[in-house]
Amino acid sequence: MAAKRKTETTQLPAEESDILQIRPLGAGQEVGRSCHLLEFKGKKILLDCGIHPGLTGMASLPFLDIIDPEEIDLMLVSHFHLDHCGGLPYWLQKTAFKGRCFMTHATKAIYRWLLSDYVKVSNIASDDQLYTDSDIEKSMEKIETINFHQETDVNGVRFWCYSAGHVLGAAMFMIEIAGVKILYTGDYSRQEDRHLMCAETPSVHPDIVIIESTYGTHIHENRDEREHRFTSLVHDIVNRGGRCLIPAFALGRAQELLLILDEYWSNHPELHDIPIYYASQLAKKCMSVYQTYINAMNEKIRRQITMSNPFVFKHIINLKNMEQFDDIGPSVVLASPGMMQSGLSRELFENWCTDKRNGCIIAGYCVEGTLAKHVLSEPNEIVTMGGQKLPLKCSVDYISFSAHADYKQTSEFLRELKPAHVVLVHGEVNEMARLKSALMREYEDDTEYKMEVHNPRNTVPIELHFRGEKMAKVVGDLASEPPTQGHKVSGILVKRNFNYHIVAPKDLQSYTDLAMSTVAQRMSVSFSGGPALLTYYLNQLAGDIEFVSSSPHTVIQAFASVKVTLDSGVAYVEWTANPVTDMYADAVIAVLLKAERDPIPVKNIPPPMKIDRAHFQECLLEMLAEMFGSESTSKLVQRDRVTVTVDDKVAVVNIDSLEVKCDDESLQQMIHSAVTRLHQAISPIKC
Repeated sequence: MAAKRKTETTQLPAEESDILQIRPLGAGQEVGRSCHLLEFKGKKILLDCGIHPGLTGMASLPFLDIIDPEEIDLMLVSHFHLDHCGGLPYWLQKTAFKGRCFMTHATKAIYRWLLSDYVKVSNIASDDQLYTDSDIEKSMEKIETINFHQETDVNGVRFWCYSAGHVLGAAMFMIEIAGVKILYTGDYSRQEDRHLMCAETPSVHPDIVIIESTYGTHIHENRDEREHRFTSLVHDIVNRGGRCLIPAFALGRAQELLLILDEYWSNHPELHDIPIYYASQLAKKCMSVYQTYINAMNEKIRRQITMSNPFVFKHIINLKNMEQFDDIGPSVVLASPGMMQSGLSRELFENWCTDKRNGCIIAGYCVEGTLAKHVLSEPNEIVTMGGQKLPLKCSVDYISFSAHADYKQTSEFLRELKPAHVVLVHGEVNEMARLKSALMREYEDDTEYKMEVHNPRNTVPIELHFRGEKMAKVVGDLASEPPTQGHKVSGILVKRNFNYHIVAPKDLQSYTDLAMSTVAQRMSVSFSGGPALLTYYLNQLAGDIEFVSSSPHTVIQAFASVKVTLDSGVAYVEWTANPVTDMYADAVIAVLLKAERDPIPVKNIPPPMKIDRAHFQECLLEMLAEMFGSESTSKLVQRDRVTVTVDDKVAVVNIDSLEVKCDDESLQQMIHSAVTRLHQAISPIKC
């Protein structure tokens, strides 16, 4: 039977891998529970942690069970909507996550109140609740804030954020790992509305853009036309004696709709007797947050605030609960949540849906599985929270005030950024597929720019290869040395996160957490011979040696770096450790062992030999001519030195000390080795 050969595959360490992996744990070919895992160079970043509005309990969370929370280095949250941050208290309080979590100041301020309201209005059993109000409060301590454009570094991951429009405090995060830049848009809007500025265009071009595709290839209605259609519908409903329900989340689009309605009521005195209710327990808290972060809004609001607060409404009544609501005659009620899956908006819809005079205006995007999405399909009846069937007779209209980018905004945004890769998330599967096809068609004839578009499913990763050149920056004293032709930089290569630096040993403490240490080596060798025998052998090994001391102990230095001390039958060899002196010390120890094994009687020890300088100089010149050629080598001979020029590189040889000086390290080592061998070769020759 033929044996099978096993092929071994060597796996690179994570920090050296060129594969960048993006894995949606939620919002992959769906809208809801946004959560994306980014892995590159051993770093793991989680982008958002939302819940699915159409699901409850653990089922509403992203697929967090396929990752190890302890391995996540960083968590970035784009904005305060539940489908982007609703799972955050669970993640921070109920898992082993030990990394750092960031969001903008406004997002953190609103996050606390919005999730607390979600816990209160959720009509689910306590056993199915993901977290309590106490968990939300404790999670606040683990959240750090970041300013727009503020650069932050967490273990080599550099990131900053831009304004995303969409809602107050919404951010697009630019993440840089080992030189590769990834932009995560979260939810964004490139169209300025009544209170928010539009999304910024990043000044840095990313390699990858992870972008929402909520509206696919749809084009939004003109803002003025949309507002006119909205106010006309509201006017028609109250004119026919009906109640107008506008489901909206407590924060975000609700403020936009309130600004529109308050202005419209001010311009129509005939409507002043018809109340507009803002049904939210968070009303006062919302307004205080909006007033605090007024500088995060557009220029129109910032100018207006100097004269009067635009969020102090003249025709809006705050409604905390149904006990305060006198349901008599026509009215307009903005109630949360926006998709009517539970809470006050669901309760009012069930009360009013059987009367044809009443009307419901859905003003934002609706997720599959919610009542708001269901009633847009024009069913004949609905099922209440209690299981009862009710006929649907009221009017239901859809006007999108959802601050998501449409196809035109998405296309223009990507054309400005020109990323190599686009990853579509946060979109219904068919809309996402249509957007992918449209983008690919748009750039198929472009010869200068090619865009690769990806639309991964939940839990299915996409892998992108990024192989960048490793550049080392010379810093410190090495950087201050003037460069010369053929000059080689010699220093210590230091890697910190994904940056490489070359530094001189003495600069280590200035630029790194490292420091240079000096190791002093000392070895004792039995040696029964005397100073004369030691001197003879060391002369043969190292040429000229230096007598440091002769009393009370004989101390000799060889190679100008290894010290040998004779003391009562023991030779102590001392040197400062480095690759060169270690080699010299090994040679000295070998000579000591040889001398101890094969001693020479004192009377037979040859006297020290002197080398004739003129003879040595003559031999040296002949040797250099043979090595480098007489034509390509010019020689300048002085009394105690020889200067050699080889290919414009100058080397100076000191005949007495055998020292060689040269800027070119390789030439210096070559000549020094040759000079040393020549000296040893002619040492036994008597003058």
